[in-house]
Amino acid sequence: MSECNHDCSSCGQKCAQADLRAPLNPGSKVKHVIGVVSGKGGVGKSLVTGLSAVEMRRRGFNVAVLDADITGPSIPKMFGVEDKAMGNEEGILPVYTSTGIGTMSINLLLDDETEPVVWRGSLISGTVKQFWTDVVWGDVDYMFVDMPPGTGDVPLTVFQSLPVDGILIVTSPQELVDMIVSKAVKMAQLMNVPVLGLVENMSYMLCPDCGKKLYPFGEGKVMATAERFSLPLLAQIPIDPAIAASCDSGRIESFRQNWMEGVADVLSALKA
Repeated sequence: MSECNHDCSSCGQKCAQADLRAPLNPGSKVKHVIGVVSGKGGVGKSLVTGLSAVEMRRRGFNVAVLDADITGPSIPKMFGVEDKAMGNEEGILPVYTSTGIGTMSINLLLDDETEPVVWRGSLISGTVKQFWTDVVWGDVDYMFVDMPPGTGDVPLTVFQSLPVDGILIVTSPQELVDMIVSKAVKMAQLMNVPVLGLVENMSYMLCPDCGKKLYPFGEGKVMATAERFSLPLLAQIPIDPAIAASCDSGRIESFRQNWMEGVADVLSALKA
């Protein structure tokens, strides 16, 4: 048997119609699963995941975050979550933030969060799947999956094992933007997962004297890419030291902004 290229449209194998989704923990009910992805690292996927989760929670929804970035987890730090995950006869219990967002991350299971996770891809992918099957999430309206960069094992596992309703593609306004988005869009197409839209991080900065928007990386690149792929540009997040300070201190839930309203509007419109 030849190696699978994940393009079922050109495949003659009997597995083409197989449902590879993993069973959700019996103590859980998740209405919508939203993946946050990018074709490269360092563009702010965790930030977008956190801000999106906070915005949906403020709108009154039950929200959870599955931190699928096993080797570079940042969700607990961002939300100021320090308690370790516990379990009962039903499974692993998520750790809740100050506003009631359920979280699960490898750092919530390690004795020392600074210890590196030096695992092979299969073990990492299996852990992500267990976060879906073994965690008692309860009733969740929107679960955000913060994925590692690229198009490797973990994104493939998430797309195949979880009922993903759509993905948010995070990018930055640099010359590589078209390539970054292209990789993420093409993988989503191969896996038959809808792309909900783009989020541009580090989009601009405000002049401290006059308040004018300044574009240190250039202007218009992400919009041009969005138009090329017929995707909406849902949010533009500026360079703001206050964002980094809130994340570093674990107070992202207290940070107030309106940048994510476009994202929240699209997610709120998803059919139940």
